Amino acid sequence: MIAVYETLDKIKDKIRENPTIQTLTFGDLMEVDLAKTTIYPLAHLQLGNVTFADHIITMEIQILFLDVVDDNRVPNTFDNFYGNDNLIDILNTQLSAANILQENLRRGSGYADLFQVKGDINCQPFLDTLENQLAGWGMDLVLQLPNKTTSVC
Repeated sequence: MIAVYETLDKIKDKIRENPTIQTLTFGDLMEVDLAKTTIYPLAHLQLGNVTFADHIITMEIQILFLDVVDDNRVPNTFDNFYGNDNLIDILNTQLSAANILQENLRRGSGYADLFQVKGDINCQPFLDTLENQLAGWGMDLVLQLPNKTTSVC
């Protein structure tokens, strides 16, 4: 069965097409080098549950789109709404990266290759919840693909 490879390759290729993402990682987020040596913005993939149905595999995937929050050296006293960092810029840019990926999977070559997005896609904001003041979005994605690598013979 090559469903995991095909799915990860499809998502990996689509994320790497986005010039705003500099690093792509996979697996346990706590094992990823989140130090300042990592080149940001970063996308991180994690596999979730898999469900088998008649001729269909359903995979849950979480993708994190993250960047480092930097404080401005010169405080902004004019407008405190946007704060004195790049948090809003990160949220805007990383949500755009998530949107580009989901649109491509819904309508692009992923759709033509029978990788179907199931249902709506939810994105949750990450606001300074990880080390190094990382922020961005977590995308919960459910994909359905054909179970074409097994036979009943």
